[in-house]
Amino acid sequence: MSTEEKEVIVAFCGLACSQCGAYRKGKCEGCFSEKPMYRRCPIKKCNLENNYESCADCTSFEDFRHCKKLNNIISKIFGFIFRSNRIANLEEIRRIGLEKFKTETN
Repeated sequence: MSTEEKEVIVAFCGLACSQCGAYRKGKCEGCFSEKPMYRRCPIKKCNLENNYESCADCTSFEDFRHCKKLNNIISKIFGFIFRSNRIANLEEIRRIGLEKFKTETN
C-alpha cells in the first residue's frame, strides 16, 4: 500500500471512519477498536450480537430507515456533524459488498 493509499475503515453503521476528522486526529479509533467515539453504541452492540460485518448484513430491515438504532435523532446529528449519509453507504455496501465499497471509497 502506497503512502497515498490508506486503509479504508468502515464502521458497523456505514460511516467511513477513515475519512472522519476525529479518526484522523486520533480522537476516535473507530468502532472496532477499544477507543470508539461512542462506547455504548447500540448499533455496535447489535452488530456484535448478530455477528455482522456491518448493518448491511442485517435481514431484519429491507429499508434501513426502519431501524430505530440506525435512524434516530442521534444518528441524524452524527450524519450532519460528520457529513455522512450512512444509510446510503449501507445500501451501497449491501448492493456491491463491503470490500468493493472500501475500494471505491478510497
